[in-house]
Amino acid sequence: MQTSVKRLFDVPYYQLAESPLKVALAGKENGQWKTYSTEEYIHNANLISKGLLLLGVQSGDKIAVVSNNRPEWNFLDIGVLQLGAANVPIYPTSSEEDFEYILNDCGAKIIVASDADLFAKIMRVKDKTPLEHVFTFDQVEGAKHYSEILKLGEDGNQDQVEHLKEQVKEDDLATLIYTSGTTGRPKGVMLSHKNIASNSIASATRFPVSPGAVSLSFLPLCHIYERMIIYMYQYRSVQVWYAESLETIGDDLKDVKPHVFTAVPRLLEKVYDKIMAKGLALSGIKKKLFFWAVELAETYEPYGANGSWYEFKLKIARKLIFSKWKEGVGGRVGIVASGSAALQPRLARIYLAAEINVMEGYGLTETSPVISVNEMENQGVRIGTVGRPIPGVEVKIAEDGEILVKGPNVMQGYYNKPEKTAEVLTEDRWFHTGDIGELSADGFLKITDRKKEIFKTSGGKYIAPQVMENKFKESKFIENIVVIGENQKHAAALVFPNMEFLQDWCKEKGIPFHPTDTLTNEKVIDRFQKEIDKYNEPFGQWEKLKKFRLIETPLTIENGELTPTLKLKRKIIHKNYKAQIDDMYC
Repeated sequence: MQTSVKRLFDVPYYQLAESPLKVALAGKENGQWKTYSTEEYIHNANLISKGLLLLGVQSGDKIAVVSNNRPEWNFLDIGVLQLGAANVPIYPTSSEEDFEYILNDCGAKIIVASDADLFAKIMRVKDKTPLEHVFTFDQVEGAKHYSEILKLGEDGNQDQVEHLKEQVKEDDLATLIYTSGTTGRPKGVMLSHKNIASNSIASATRFPVSPGAVSLSFLPLCHIYERMIIYMYQYRSVQVWYAESLETIGDDLKDVKPHVFTAVPRLLEKVYDKIMAKGLALSGIKKKLFFWAVELAETYEPYGANGSWYEFKLKIARKLIFSKWKEGVGGRVGIVASGSAALQPRLARIYLAAEINVMEGYGLTETSPVISVNEMENQGVRIGTVGRPIPGVEVKIAEDGEILVKGPNVMQGYYNKPEKTAEVLTEDRWFHTGDIGELSADGFLKITDRKKEIFKTSGGKYIAPQVMENKFKESKFIENIVVIGENQKHAAALVFPNMEFLQDWCKEKGIPFHPTDTLTNEKVIDRFQKEIDKYNEPFGQWEKLKKFRLIETPLTIENGELTPTLKLKRKIIHKNYKAQIDDMYC
């Protein structure tokens, strides 16, 4: 595909030339949508560039941002990149200790924060960092508002910006993304303009969306997954509407009626759980029809593989039941990109059967991020896989099963950490993903586990916890689960119940519901044992969970137990629940 997009700041200009939008970006301000055209987007980005120049920003400088998703994020991003500076996004959920570490490691001179809470967090560490200026997107008492940069830019020199743009090469550093990681200090992943731009353009070939289509964005822009997708949307002239928060997604979906959005499996699981709760509340023929449709969907195969009789029944299920599911996500969704963690195959079947086309993909921050993804076209959906590699990206499987990747999307390295870079990147640029997988003869990639997370029992048997956890989470009773057992005689698990579902079940069974007491109730424990026995079935004798403990408090990002993309931080979980784990092995 021929394109003039070589550097990330080329994207909005490409949109302007090819298919300008009246609504390029939209976000909520005081509860009302505020929209920006392609022209306004570029105008604001240029004001940022000129304002930053007057604040002394030079090519090669690092500008940090810690914010929720909003159009101002994009203005700042393009404004920084046009100068040859690098954008350093930081997770809002990062600890003050991580803020201090990241700002010192990258040497950021300026940071822009979204709100009062984040401004306060930054100010507590500011004097221990090289920061010269702190701005906020919201109006915050005692803080410099980002509009001051825009106002400065009104007196700036656009010719100087154009000159600096011309100096920026596609291999220049565009961003440092500090991986939240499941262990240790965050590492700054160095991604060039080419890394991300090539990934956006190659990924666009897998997403059949037309200019003017509407997207809803709610995954964090500080993560490469959503950030790359936003460039891809802009490249394809897709409108970007930013959800107000994770709590407002339901309302925003109905309001915006997107054609496309991205999600992580945990969110798709929660949407499914809410749908199932509504189904359970039905009665009579409506309830029977609902669960008949769900049961039918559980055996779905794409491209009519189940035959004409199945397709006839599916057509009825779609009209009577699944059409209402589609209305619940706005009524127009044609495609949902799922990434960051493994999607349960059962869930993939149900969503696909409901014509909510969830396309599972795979990637890492270090690969900008997409390596492979399913696609509706070209017989490109295979449930239980992460699809075929995208154009330009090579994949091979090492002797020990590790997935190796090579392509224009592979990072430049870890900032200030050449020894860490050498551990994962070979001299001929093959990146070691740390994931174990298989590649089919016709090119479909399947992830089986994280290399570092596979553990041995004391009997010398290997256990892949992710595979097991994904299976057990099919249970309506289980919100989350952590499989343990390294160097122990058997596998066990910490089980985090779906409290809403459990409450409904207790009500139905006449069991008083109070979380702490309920989880020690023998009838409840027996019911969970049945679930464990059921989902233990497909696993080998050495893998089966022999014991479990029900945990009342859910895993959270705030407690440091989940990454911002909802992956398990196993070391912290093991530490936090040491007493319960020890009790299972005493």
